[in-house]
Amino acid sequence: MTQNSAPILEVRGLGKSYPGVQALSDVDLNVRVGEVHCLIGENGAGKSTLVKIITGVVRPDAGTILIDGRPVDFATPTVSQEAGIACIFQELNVVGSLTIAENIVLGDEPRRAGLFHGPAARRIARRLLDEIGFPGLDEARLCSGLSPAEKQAVMIARALRHNARIIIMDEPTSPLEEAEVRTLFDVIGRLKAAGKGIIYVSHKMREIDELADRVTVFKDGKRVKTLNRGEADSAELVRLMVGRQMSEMFPTRPHAIGDVVLEARGLTGPRLYDVDLTLHKGEVLGIAGLVGAGRTELLRALFGAESLTAGEVRVGDREVALNSIAASIGAGMALVPEERRSQGIVPVLTVGDNIGLVWDQFPGRRSSEGPRQSAIARVIASLRIRTPTAAQRIDKLSGGNQQKAVFGKWLLTQTEILLLDEPTRGIDVGAKREIYQIIADLTAKGLAVILVSSELPELLGLADRILVMNSGAVVGELPGDASEEQVIALSMLHVEQRAGRGIRRVREK
Repeated sequence: MTQNSAPILEVRGLGKSYPGVQALSDVDLNVRVGEVHCLIGENGAGKSTLVKIITGVVRPDAGTILIDGRPVDFATPTVSQEAGIACIFQELNVVGSLTIAENIVLGDEPRRAGLFHGPAARRIARRLLDEIGFPGLDEARLCSGLSPAEKQAVMIARALRHNARIIIMDEPTSPLEEAEVRTLFDVIGRLKAAGKGIIYVSHKMREIDELADRVTVFKDGKRVKTLNRGEADSAELVRLMVGRQMSEMFPTRPHAIGDVVLEARGLTGPRLYDVDLTLHKGEVLGIAGLVGAGRTELLRALFGAESLTAGEVRVGDREVALNSIAASIGAGMALVPEERRSQGIVPVLTVGDNIGLVWDQFPGRRSSEGPRQSAIARVIASLRIRTPTAAQRIDKLSGGNQQKAVFGKWLLTQTEILLLDEPTRGIDVGAKREIYQIIADLTAKGLAVILVSSELPELLGLADRILVMNSGAVVGELPGDASEEQVIALSMLHVEQRAGRGIRRVREK
């Protein structure tokens, strides 16, 4: 890709409004042969609206779209696809009951004598999978058992089957593990080398630093600036997006660390080995480690949701029954899970009903509708959840506001210990800053927090201490001002199987 190469795709003066909202305003943008053009901005900045217009899902109110310099009218998604545009959404829409080959040729099936020709479909799929670097993926395999990375490969191969010249990737690494992310980046490199133009939407600064040939920053429906590789670092991009420096992302707070509120000893189960930890009032205890290290399993074990065969958990001077969510909640523990949509919210319910889910479980509260509504209103106001009313369906909110509602439901209980598993996954930079402030406000009131995060700057910016895990065991402890290099070095330590001290059996409940 050269800076002087002609664009494949260009939009000029694009505008789109909805009742009371200017989603896009006079946006200019282009995509060139063999480049990755990243789009960044807070939720609601206009990125999704632009993608919907380019893919023919939404009609613009103003502006022009050009392919190879010629104006086009993307009246439907089919017209956009025929013009060489494909989109890989976060929700990977493969058909699980069909094979990989059948998914790849879907909509453009090879036929013989008017009938679907399976052998030809498999040959086409094999060639395309080899082309993008997935030689080991069996084209005859059903898609129902594929990993997210394999589903992405199927979607990319399908895009190539439809002769896509411009491939849009919307937060493509959200469901992926680190090794799968590297594989995706290799695929993107192959697509660039083949002359494809990539529009890459992401909230992750490190990905943008690594991939972007150009970056366009959106804010409030407008294009703020387009920069070439090397013209701005992550701190400058954050400033352009949210109007503040990256150094201001993490709120300062007094480190008034109090007495021990939680103590775990010898936690052992199928995916945990002899884990000890202590947590103090007002403290943020970070949990670091590579994928599969046991971080999520540890939080779920403390919350009673993960099976344990041995160990002891005490809150204050009270022993908490293992393998019992009710006992953990009763002891003042709360969990904000890793998978917000499948585990944290009920998408078909309203914002108010999601916040009130835990309230409704306490005896005598269900019939107290007045106090319930007042409590929900206080949570919405205190956490600044942006919703028209409490009666709005929660799946209509941005990811950041959904996550604040997940926090909010626990504020209606006597929560003393908050277990946070990847609390900012999939939300934009501005919403992250709001979540960080919520954590700071809660710890200032004496709540204790255990934080799991795969983003090391986030972990180091929030935690007072960091426990590092590997293979289900704690391999070391670091202060909150440790370096990323120290955390990574500990994370990669080999854990020897060891007898350890005597294992305490879990008492029968």
